[in-house]
Amino acid sequence: MTDNTALDLPAIDAYLSAHLDGYNGPLKATKFDVGQSNPTFELRTPAKKYVLRRKPPGVLLKSAHAVDREYRVQTALAGTKVPVPEMYLLCEDSTVIGSDFYIMERLDGRTFLEPTMESQSVETRKAILDEMNRVLAELHMVDVDAVGLSDYGPPGNYFERQIGRWTKQYRASETTQIPDMDTLITTLEQSVPADDGQRTLVHGDYRIDNLMFAKDGTNCLGVLDWELSTIGHPYADLAAVIMQWQMPPGKEGRGLAGIDRANLGLPSDQAFIEQYCQRRGLPGIDKFGFYLAFNFFRMAGILQGVYKRALDGNASDPKRAQVFGAYVPMFARHGLAALK
Repeated sequence: MTDNTALDLPAIDAYLSAHLDGYNGPLKATKFDVGQSNPTFELRTPAKKYVLRRKPPGVLLKSAHAVDREYRVQTALAGTKVPVPEMYLLCEDSTVIGSDFYIMERLDGRTFLEPTMESQSVETRKAILDEMNRVLAELHMVDVDAVGLSDYGPPGNYFERQIGRWTKQYRASETTQIPDMDTLITTLEQSVPADDGQRTLVHGDYRIDNLMFAKDGTNCLGVLDWELSTIGHPYADLAAVIMQWQMPPGKEGRGLAGIDRANLGLPSDQAFIEQYCQRRGLPGIDKFGFYLAFNFFRMAGILQGVYKRALDGNASDPKRAQVFGAYVPMFARHGLAALK
């Protein structure tokens, strides 16, 4: 974590004192290094720790950075088999600190930035990725009507809707023409599978570094970063995991490309998919390449937006955002390869 002086602590302290039961200052804050989209902070008082997530400052793309949706979905999931932090308070008064924000529980666990989990034993790696698979299947089996999320996403073909949305987002933040990205967009639009009737809650950015696990175990304490969540098609989340694994290993790629997975106790792509299908009672998944290509496309759009915000001076971590921008052409190429 890094210090950040941009957060108006006196304003937050006054607001929490008036609106959050049990809150008592004085207040200190530290910004998490992770979280390129919605800046995230640890808040500390003498008695308790909290987490604050806010919209970034500046002019934002329409419908992006919806912290109110993050708050709503995690509140709805409380008590289900999908672990989430407890939600404490949502502030939609942007005059308090300059943007909307919410306060949630500070989970006391551990996160893994890379799926290799090099510091862990073979048995621990196996157990953690099995837990990751289990939680994903549970997420897609949540009864959205029962938890009050039936209106959390519009009706219709999820992939058509998402391709349209992210194409608009990409065009709005486009800084230079990338031919492979143009081709990928066109090809995806022409390759959308017929709607198979699956309509579930989807996380939108499901990967190991958005999960928190017990410090002394392998059970998942919470799924984090719900900014891209909606009602949609579950295969988008599953393919997002596989997409991440196809990236290069290391701090930036955080993938498994070229890794001897068997030696580390990590499942193959197919084994992970089959495990998920077994948990959900599915016979298998046809045309998985489309779902994989879709995720490469969407991630390219996300990274382009981060890069544009860096140019505009609104990125959470400007130096890192500049690096991410260079990945956009690579993700476009991977998307086209997945379709083949």
